[in-house]
Amino acid sequence: MGSIPLFFRLVGASIGGQARYPASALMTTVGQFLGTGIEAVAVWALFHRFGDVQGWRIGEVALFYGLVNCMFALADALGRGFDVLGTEFLRTGAFDRLLLRPRPLSLQLMGNDFRISRLGRLLQGLAMIAFATQQMGIAWTPGAVAIALLAVAGGVALFLGILVLQGTLAFWTVESLEIANVLTYGGVQAAQYPLALYARWFRRVLTFIVPLACVAYYPVLAILGKADPLGAPAWVGLVSPLAGGVFLAAAFGVWRIGLRHYASTGS
Repeated sequence: MGSIPLFFRLVGASIGGQARYPASALMTTVGQFLGTGIEAVAVWALFHRFGDVQGWRIGEVALFYGLVNCMFALADALGRGFDVLGTEFLRTGAFDRLLLRPRPLSLQLMGNDFRISRLGRLLQGLAMIAFATQQMGIAWTPGAVAIALLAVAGGVALFLGILVLQGTLAFWTVESLEIANVLTYGGVQAAQYPLALYARWFRRVLTFIVPLACVAYYPVLAILGKADPLGAPAWVGLVSPLAGGVFLAAAFGVWRIGLRHYASTGS
């Protein structure tokens, strides 16, 4: 069996295992939907009180919110194996079993635990995109759809890269979850608002170090047909999502370095 069919076989087995407990799967999915829904209510309350924030309206911010949550939901579903690498694989010695299998290690980790519950965050993101479309009258032309899909692909690659880096840290620290949360959940929070609202130093971090602006801010401007208050040309939103793929490639480069430093539990 090739790598791609094997990946889908692993994902199917993971989903099938969760489906044996449908009430639990449904409750966790609804929990994810409601949890992100509270964040959406907070965004609505902010704009309901002040009307706009530095000229940005609620429909525009809702599009940021929706796309970023769709990105993270998909990446979080794919990257669960890296998320729990330290506690479920390295500490127990189960990682050795993965190394012995003649299949790509990253594929095994991504297919290990594909969580159904992430569908809740994905649905919340899609609902916010629908809300933004209604508020702003967005015309989803083939070009706009293509930009959105490219942005989501770049965002999934970026967040997956962060999870890969988290897993890499576990080779030295075992417990690395809280450190990585600064970039995962903190990155989601930061990317939900326009880059122009932040201080210059933070804008540089979100553009050149962890390129969240490249997968969210600039593509959303292109979809909205809105000029960048910071002066970036319009074509940037068409190519900037590629930064997510570059970040993922760099993350896997660091992953290979960490893998060379792995020492078995000896058990």
